[in-house]
Amino acid sequence: MHSKLLFLVLLLLMPLAHADQAAITKDDPVLEKRVMDLSAHLRCLVCQNQTIADSNAELAVDLKNQVREKLRQGQSEQEILDYMVKRYGEFVLFSPLVKSTTWLLWFGPLLLLVVGLGVLFVILRQRRKMMQQAPALSADEHARAASLLSGKGGEGHS
Repeated sequence: MHSKLLFLVLLLLMPLAHADQAAITKDDPVLEKRVMDLSAHLRCLVCQNQTIADSNAELAVDLKNQVREKLRQGQSEQEILDYMVKRYGEFVLFSPLVKSTTWLLWFGPLLLLVVGLGVLFVILRQRRKMMQQAPALSADEHARAASLLSGKGGEGHS
């Protein structure tokens, strides 16, 4: 009986868990779309592998509320991004800026791919050259190899 009552209370309280977000969304859907678009460019500092648009962490909700308030105050998206970077560092940007300190981050995978393909090309070329330079087997060597493969090797090696 108690478990059913507890379940009913929790069921009734569930919509209130995100009531602050839902109420804000109904006020101004255009503003809310801008908030979500801009939030998609900011990293959740708690989750770190999610944007604040995707995260339900308390800090992410606070950051979305800050973005919303700054947009209401008339600040541009770039001004808000600059503010967030100034306050939290460049780590808050979900996609880091392309500049000299992040070149390795942006172009490192491409560089590794090119180097890997180069190494593969050199190895295959050397292997092909070795195959072409390998001496051909004589008739006796072919016969001995065939007998060894068939298991009828006559030399008594085990």
